[in-house]
Amino acid sequence: MRFVSKRAAFPPLGLLTVAAMLPKSWNLRLVDMDVTRLRDADLRWADYVMVSAMIVHKQSIEEEVIPRCQRMGRTIIGGGPLFTTGHEEFAGKVHAVLGECEEIIADVIHDMETGHLEDTYQSGRGFPDVTNTPVPRWDLVRMRHYATMSIQFSRGCPFDCEFCDITVMNGRKSRNKTPDQMLIELDALVAAGWKGTVFFVDDNFIGNKRQVKEFLRALVQWRARRKPQIDFITEASVNLADDKELLALMVPAGFRSVFLGIETPVPESLKECQKVQNTHGDLAEMVRTIQRGGLQVMGGFIVGFDHDPREIFQLQFDFIQKTGIAVAMVGLLTALPKTRLYQRLLGEGRLDAASTGNNTEGVLNFHPKLDREFLINGYARLMRSLYEPATYYQRVLTFLAEYRPHGPRLRLTLGDLRAFGKSLWIMGVLHRGRLAFWKYLATVLVRHPRKLPPAIALAIHGFHYRMVAKGL
Repeated sequence: MRFVSKRAAFPPLGLLTVAAMLPKSWNLRLVDMDVTRLRDADLRWADYVMVSAMIVHKQSIEEEVIPRCQRMGRTIIGGGPLFTTGHEEFAGKVHAVLGECEEIIADVIHDMETGHLEDTYQSGRGFPDVTNTPVPRWDLVRMRHYATMSIQFSRGCPFDCEFCDITVMNGRKSRNKTPDQMLIELDALVAAGWKGTVFFVDDNFIGNKRQVKEFLRALVQWRARRKPQIDFITEASVNLADDKELLALMVPAGFRSVFLGIETPVPESLKECQKVQNTHGDLAEMVRTIQRGGLQVMGGFIVGFDHDPREIFQLQFDFIQKTGIAVAMVGLLTALPKTRLYQRLLGEGRLDAASTGNNTEGVLNFHPKLDREFLINGYARLMRSLYEPATYYQRVLTFLAEYRPHGPRLRLTLGDLRAFGKSLWIMGVLHRGRLAFWKYLATVLVRHPRKLPPAIALAIHGFHYRMVAKGL
């Protein structure tokens, strides 16, 4: 964040969306604890404290938010993954809204106004229709604090990977907003003054290919009409590579990067976790197809499957290097609550502890088939190797050789130029790897001069992950 002079990567989209469902007559104040401190004055001001949290926020909720609210006599209403899958741990302390709230928010509002809240709220009618979801309340945050804005087109994923809790919370059917609805949301972002990257936070953006193509066609037309200074990133499954029409629509619509859950190059481990969409072709060639189509590929990788061989770390390293996946997010397998993996390991007597929600901290919450210390130490070595400066820059150059950018180009901003200057100073002067950085920069200028902006952005990403790896 210091490179781009921002305080946080993303705003709290869940809270902003819930805020839009509350009565317009209510006075709302949003405190993003990634951006600022929670002040006593904020708690004294409030009649209720509504908290949205993931599992990784559990310690903050338990040690700070709940005790402070209790001391001031403030009632807490909690939502998000932390409470949806683990509300029992907060019984008597937090009134929990389980799952999505579109169909039950009226009940919550009524009970807040009367002062008689239920312990839990959950829709009995299944998953809600997201076409009824309102435009988020962007006025409640200061956009200048964030590197990226967030938006959501769909919820749910048609696949059912054993380790993933998406289907637990959002189901296997991809529920999409309408193209017109999405364009209204994008217009609201542009009207609020946003320029830069917008993250479509969908569980799987291409979960319903027919509907996403319809939206992308409308998005291409909107882009031609409005000429916004924004581009997009999202998450998708690798079968994006199988659909040339879909890939050809995403780039002119303004998408520049896509996160793929690749997980592992070991076929037996993919079958073990039922990642079936990754077993129907050459994973490396799928990645290259998407890169040649004009999208940067960010990859998610996991070590710790039962079928992982002892050479898993070398296999992961080799796959990541040869495919040029610069931003490789590698984590240890973790058993999230209520997933099929969690239930299986519980039945096998292999669970050790609850997940912290952080799969990069070098902790396993179950008994692995490979030696625990072997996995944890090997993971740390893999991360440090992947983000060693010379190794990382070579991987980016491999990507740039495949990458065929041809989508809309955004004007460089003062923030972009400032980040470029900081990168020259921090990576080229202050830190180890400076010689590798200058060699990399010279190679980019000679071989790929028109790809300099993404090359610098990826260098900054690499520095971030090098710092993460250093702490393992």
